[in-house]
Amino acid sequence: MNSTRWRLLAVSLSFMGWLASCSLLGGEASPEPLFSVPATFPQPTYDLSKNPITSDGVALGKQLFFDGILSRDGSISCGECHNQSHAFTHHGHGFSHGIDNQEGTRNAPPLINLAWQDSFFWDGGVFDLDLFSIAPIENPLEMDDKIGNVLQKLRTSKEYPKLFKKAYGTEEITTERFLKALSQFMLTLVSANSKYDQFLAGKAQLTADETAGLQLFKDKGCAKCHSGALFTDHSFRSNGLLPEYTGDLGRYRITENDADKNKFKVPTLRNIEVTYPYMHDARFFNLEAVLKFYAEGVKETGSLDPLLKQNGRLGIPMTADEQQKIIAFLKTLTDQEFLTNPRFAAP
Repeated sequence: MNSTRWRLLAVSLSFMGWLASCSLLGGEASPEPLFSVPATFPQPTYDLSKNPITSDGVALGKQLFFDGILSRDGSISCGECHNQSHAFTHHGHGFSHGIDNQEGTRNAPPLINLAWQDSFFWDGGVFDLDLFSIAPIENPLEMDDKIGNVLQKLRTSKEYPKLFKKAYGTEEITTERFLKALSQFMLTLVSANSKYDQFLAGKAQLTADETAGLQLFKDKGCAKCHSGALFTDHSFRSNGLLPEYTGDLGRYRITENDADKNKFKVPTLRNIEVTYPYMHDARFFNLEAVLKFYAEGVKETGSLDPLLKQNGRLGIPMTADEQQKIIAFLKTLTDQEFLTNPRFAAP
């Protein structure tokens, strides 16, 4: 689909969401559309035409997202490991804690700007947002249930048949409807109003340290991987972390290609200030430790990204002062509106 058609589709969906919200609120306009493409963002990779976002669809998806009914014993919801105030990560836990207080094997990544992703999880093991939710639901360390059983629980509940009817026109609860409703809610989790975004729009000024940090972020090559408005190029790279803690070989688990050993998906840096601990194995608890690692701790993994071995040395040469200035810039990527927006809060 070409750029013009994407723009028209995004505008149309936003207008449809606005109209739906008006009808629900007795004629009062919603303060913001259900979904729209921020001015600085590229076009979404998710095919919105196959799952049009509606007010009732988002409401259903939100109810499902925060409901423990999706887990074997009703104790774990999607929201358990994805907390809004920390950009939908599992704050306070290095690895996700699932059913029976079992601990997972990776740090939960943030759920933001998902419409622009074409692969999910640290190893890219899922390629479609509409299939994304199956993995945690059926993972024995997370929700430990089966999709068929979850659907049966929804069908026999008092409220869900009514919610599915509002969203889809009938009470029929199918796998496709269930997964697409979850996608609709997750698609609305758009973060694009940080101080940095306001700076780009001419509505805020960066401090001297933040400005210097932005320039260093570019000069030191950080922006080559954490690129564009999304602050990720969605690639899989080895950043010099040896698999000493968990033995996790990353992308290799999916492809079984030796060249993919120790490669993990480049995460977005949006809201990075609140998504600690960092890395797939949660080994760093603050940004200072992350920057120090890139300056002093990068190791040869056998597949180390070429960007991290320049001019005969490993890592990124940075003084302590330069690291602090980069951190100052990274904190401008915190989107307080997104982290506190009641639209995304548990019902």
